[in-house]
Amino acid sequence: MSTDFESSVESLDHPVDNAPVRTLQHKGLTIEGYSRAAVQTYWRVPEMKLGFDLGGQPWSFMTTPTWFVSHVHLDHIAALPVLVARRRMMKMEPPTIYLPAEAVDGVELLLRAVNRLDRGRMPANLVGLKPGDEVELSRELVVKAFATKHTIPSLGFLVWERRKKLKPEYQGLAGEQIRDLRLSGVEVSAEIRLPKVAYLGDTAPSGLDAFPEIYRTQILILEVTFVAPNERASVIHKFGHTHLEDLLERADRFENEVIIASHFSTRLHPEQIQRIIEKRLPESLRHRVKIWL
Repeated sequence: MSTDFESSVESLDHPVDNAPVRTLQHKGLTIEGYSRAAVQTYWRVPEMKLGFDLGGQPWSFMTTPTWFVSHVHLDHIAALPVLVARRRMMKMEPPTIYLPAEAVDGVELLLRAVNRLDRGRMPANLVGLKPGDEVELSRELVVKAFATKHTIPSLGFLVWERRKKLKPEYQGLAGEQIRDLRLSGVEVSAEIRLPKVAYLGDTAPSGLDAFPEIYRTQILILEVTFVAPNERASVIHKFGHTHLEDLLERADRFENEVIIASHFSTRLHPEQIQRIIEKRLPESLRHRVKIWL
């Protein structure tokens, strides 16, 4: 349930613009955020009340209570203390932060250090995850963590929408018969899962293939840090990143309705990045890939 303050943050006539935010809407879902390698990365899906990574913290993002952190490089986690402190200051519930299990102790130390410097409490629920772990956010939403490949422990996340569907053997029955079966304790429905949103964070291309379901998600958010032809793939992969060539090699696998390409290197001007990608994209991806700069 939103507080009056939360509502006012979302609907300010004069929004506090402390960090850039781009927005995309697709079939009832809104993707908001920004990502540039070594600068800052942050995303959220307001309808799902969750976000990914905390490299920056736009003022309006403060109202999002649940965050999934892919890894703890500073451009992906530096603003975590900012989120915690703002929510405390505004008398909001502490946020829940899901992150790689190996990083929990270090993040606890970070919050303690900020607590000592700031002299203000830093209340947050830190929850460590391993590849394969699932988080039930609600009756409808489940988030699954999967392995990615970076220079430190890292995870990707897939948000499933759960629905109940009548089992095939009962689909020809009348409503009264189905009701009687339910009352007698028979489970007449089965759970189906729809892959809605996947987020990879920073990863070598092996992270794209670690969990094939990501190729079916309605919306896929991934990094394409390098795009220039003269950038060596072997070096890029060693440091846990993806090149445009890696996407092109997998072009036929992407069934996603929307693919947000992001986290581009600062070595190239945005206009150069735009030109290179638009020139290289095959027709099958051209209208689905959104270049997030």
